Amino acid sequence: MNKPLRGADIVAQSLARLGCKRVFTLSGNHIMSIFDAALDTSLDLVHVRHEAAAAHMADAWGRLTGDAGIALVTGGPGHANAVGALFTSLGAESPMVLLSGHAATWELGRGGFQEIRQAEMAAPVAKASWMATSAANLGHDLGEAVRIATSGRPGPVHLSLPSDILEERVESNAIVWPDTHRSSAKAPILAEAVADAVLAAIAGAERPIILAGPQLSGMSGRALLKKLETATKAPAVIMESPRGVADATLGAFPDLVRRVDLIVLLGKALDFTIRWASGSAFDPDVKLIAIDPEAALVERAGNEKGDRLVLGSIAEVRSAAETLIARAGMVKTRGGAWLTEARAALDHRPAAWATIVAETAGRLHPAEVFRVLRTYIERNSDTVLVCDGGEFAQWGQSMLPARRRLVNGVAGAIGGSLSFALSARLLEPKAPIFAVLGDGTIGFHLSEFETAVRRRLPFIAVLGNDARWNAESQIQLREYGRERMHGCELLPARYDQVVQALGGHGEFVDKAADLPSAIERALASERPACINIMVESIAAPVVRWPG
Repeated sequence: MNKPLRGADIVAQSLARLGCKRVFTLSGNHIMSIFDAALDTSLDLVHVRHEAAAAHMADAWGRLTGDAGIALVTGGPGHANAVGALFTSLGAESPMVLLSGHAATWELGRGGFQEIRQAEMAAPVAKASWMATSAANLGHDLGEAVRIATSGRPGPVHLSLPSDILEERVESNAIVWPDTHRSSAKAPILAEAVADAVLAAIAGAERPIILAGPQLSGMSGRALLKKLETATKAPAVIMESPRGVADATLGAFPDLVRRVDLIVLLGKALDFTIRWASGSAFDPDVKLIAIDPEAALVERAGNEKGDRLVLGSIAEVRSAAETLIARAGMVKTRGGAWLTEARAALDHRPAAWATIVAETAGRLHPAEVFRVLRTYIERNSDTVLVCDGGEFAQWGQSMLPARRRLVNGVAGAIGGSLSFALSARLLEPKAPIFAVLGDGTIGFHLSEFETAVRRRLPFIAVLGNDARWNAESQIQLREYGRERMHGCELLPARYDQVVQALGGHGEFVDKAADLPSAIERALASERPACINIMVESIAAPVVRWPG
């Protein structure tokens, strides 16, 4: 006869049943029973130094695999530390589940230890957020959390786990385990008649463009969009940056989009990143089509654009793209001249970038850094590139290949890159992993280098150090003038030495000629490494089409 199981055992075993191999976590009073229960499963607890880092690692896992990443933190302050990181995951449309310990149910409303309204706190930055109320149903709750996180528009889900429910024992015949055969609930498929109407509109437009959301930014999503672009002869572009239309990753996109007469929103919200397809950045008569798994976003597009929204459809994004590709050969196709012209604009980078150098002694121009780094990234097609932060990282995003890339995303929050790199290394055992970040960004989770050393997760942080919060300094310079720049200064700290003290490899570079050998040494060290590069305070690049 099977003995009763604790709620904590049900959680650990349910995660294993759901195919979870790793849990990103930081220990704490409310969740120690789950740590104990994990010993009887094959779960790998990846123990980090800050709860937000655990959430960022789960976020990266979700983006890279398409499966829900799992973060586990303690209640109260541990939960509060993690919640902010959910905003990045929400903007990136990344499937993940945050499991938080919680004050016991009998303590609620009585001033229990670290008692706060956790579900309500997480709700604004999660697809769903609730507190478990039954030990027997913990498995079901976990299954629902994973299902919601991976369904429709992917995103973060939060579940609080009261400590008394984790300690409660449940007879085996009363346990409701997660349904591992139940597939994620999907939005409706795109009807063939609707797909044909979309394709006809694309064929009939002079200058159409397809804008996709962040959920298609992974390798499989990019490959799918490439097929869609080829099939429709319309450029397909991923919008995954808070800079939106001004994202230098997209080349001369501002000049291109101003001429567009039809925008197909494929799982892309009509929002600030595309300036609501209005104003001087767009043709005032531009038409829109919205295909989205969320009815509210199709409705929003209609409310914003009125009769300029010529078609709206609620449909799952990937299957919609596949339907459009399959049906494209059955309808009239357009010529390829517009696609050729659009691709030239999107791929355009100023010729000056190939030769530009710093004007300040002991500093490098960001372009000098990324001209060198590009050769290392192109050596291996499986290389993972992480870009996080403001102006320096924007140069990296615009100059470096993007086959396997993680960025801080539409949320515009910085600080997740080191955690992203650790998750990437857990998934990718051999290929190089480069994290591009600034000296402001590294301050958020510098201690995760200790995690990387302890877990033997080598990667290279390419750190642009200009001793300031440069993105904000550039705003002050642009909006208020140089004489009113203040409050954004930092020290030119030796972050490379900090990383060495934590057991990693450090390099300091203040001459462009020294960078290649520094990268070679960092790669050869096979340790977590930081290349601390002194750079000029240069604004993010702006690309304009010369044609």
